[in-house]
Amino acid sequence: MPGIVGLITKMPRAWAEPQLQRMVESIRHESFYEIGTWIDESLGVYAGWAARQGSPAASMPVCCGTGEVSLVFSGEDFPDPAVVNGSQPADAKPLSYLLRMYEEDASFPASLNGRFQGLLTDAKQGTAILFNDRFGMHRIYYHEAKEAFYFAAEAKAILAVRRELRVTSLKSLGEFLACGCVLEDRSLFEGINVLPTASAWVFRQGSLERKRSYFHPREWEEQAPLEPEAYYQELKTVFAQNLPRYFNGHERIGMSLTGGLDTRMIMAWRKFPSRALPCYSFGSMFRDCQDVSVARQVAEVCGQSHEVIEVGDDFLLRFPQYAERAVFLSDGCTEVSRASDLYVNEKAREIAPVRMTGNYGGEVLRRIVAFRPGLPTPGLFHAELVESARQTADTYRDLLRCHPLSFAVFRQAPWHHYGLLELEQTQIALRSPYLDNDFVRTVFRAPESALDTEFCLRLIADGDQALRRMRTDRGLGGNRGPVRSAISRGLLEFTFKAEYAYDYGMPQSVVQVDRAFASLHLERLFLGRHKFGHYRLWYRDALAKYVREILLDSRSLSRAYLDRGTVEHIVRSHTTGKRNYTTTIHKLLTLEHVHRLFIDAN
Repeated sequence: MPGIVGLITKMPRAWAEPQLQRMVESIRHESFYEIGTWIDESLGVYAGWAARQGSPAASMPVCCGTGEVSLVFSGEDFPDPAVVNGSQPADAKPLSYLLRMYEEDASFPASLNGRFQGLLTDAKQGTAILFNDRFGMHRIYYHEAKEAFYFAAEAKAILAVRRELRVTSLKSLGEFLACGCVLEDRSLFEGINVLPTASAWVFRQGSLERKRSYFHPREWEEQAPLEPEAYYQELKTVFAQNLPRYFNGHERIGMSLTGGLDTRMIMAWRKFPSRALPCYSFGSMFRDCQDVSVARQVAEVCGQSHEVIEVGDDFLLRFPQYAERAVFLSDGCTEVSRASDLYVNEKAREIAPVRMTGNYGGEVLRRIVAFRPGLPTPGLFHAELVESARQTADTYRDLLRCHPLSFAVFRQAPWHHYGLLELEQTQIALRSPYLDNDFVRTVFRAPESALDTEFCLRLIADGDQALRRMRTDRGLGGNRGPVRSAISRGLLEFTFKAEYAYDYGMPQSVVQVDRAFASLHLERLFLGRHKFGHYRLWYRDALAKYVREILLDSRSLSRAYLDRGTVEHIVRSHTTGKRNYTTTIHKLLTLEHVHRLFIDAN
């Protein structure tokens, strides 16, 4: 993912600069990336970056007139336009206003609004400040060594120069197996951690002086709750006022449109001239799923074009490359099942380099909990790793002991949702108005009665009545009357659950029945109604050879934490259609790629 890398050290330039070059090269993944370096030898700062061509971050570094204050920045800030315009010279770099904010605001970077990471050096003060956004969504990995402090947007950049860190953490592996992510600001690798949310760590003369935080969730948690109507009016005002910021800039924006509520709210309140906002949806190889069908209608009502990015045979033919690349680009933070997300975002980039989404809307407005711990397949992993996965339930339970919205935006988002975001942003710049500072601060004041879909439907109606009259992919909204609406919701809910049951969640007792009637192609009846990924079927058929080649390879079967016989049983049972081990195969393939890409390379 485009971002910053580097080291802060008292060691001589001849020792530090070659390491910086290797770190920068390790994150140069695409031909449309621009890279660069910036060094302040007097402060012991060696920084570099990779940025998408044409993005504001491609113009790094930003320096003040005297050259005493400099900034290397990655990500996006969505400020009040008055802040940017101010006294900005016509020929100034896109992000130069950030230096003015630093000099005028003692709380910098608290006033920034977006997902970002940066390193600011101030020769007058003799300091360097390494900072990230308050949600920790533009992740910075770090390693504290005796010789230097290393930081990077991708863990692989640190592994490139500190090869002794190519060792997985047992605790982190257990959490990955149980939750699909690593918790508590750790990484998969021993000795590499993640900068906490809202950090602004201060360095002086090449050494870490202070681990400062510029924001604490209690600032928002301790606000007085609002009455339902007052809350709705405040929410509507903030959403309407701040939404235009997310459509600013000179880069072309595409709308990643779904059939749900969150993209609908954006379309209801952001009006564009006809055909000015290209819209697209991700689709199944079997049929137009509900996202596609509903999104196409929404785009038509709004006067915008719409196209479908299908995940089909072209993706399956190249799955081995996409699977390995998904694990590599995300530093093992995503499973191989996200290979399809890498594929569709590559295609989305051909439409527009910026992708507008409704991501995090459900988590913020309706406090959706997206992950819970579970135990791995019995007999598959050795006891020590199973016990680590089991202990994850206690860690998770402790993490839940906070404000529900704080869990969603300050823990779930930067830990569980981060891997997919990192993968997507290797291809495009992803934007969402639902992690806007003002918006989230307002939602912290929501009364319990406001945490349902009715407030979202009302917001859509106040923005565009025509969009309110259209049902969502799950049957919400519309103007069919209570009886027909209930029937529609029930039918769509049934097809949603039936698709899950036929795919990922097919009970083992039913798999044999499905195999016996394989000639009837029952998948055409169930699949593709709501999802575009069909991995149970793919692992059984189109990808069976690949699954066997990777997981039954002697290297894979020799991993110390695996039971060889159980792996062989899982692979052969699934690829012959006798059992369903879809989610287990996700984990096994992912862990094997982590070893081959990051650990075995040592």
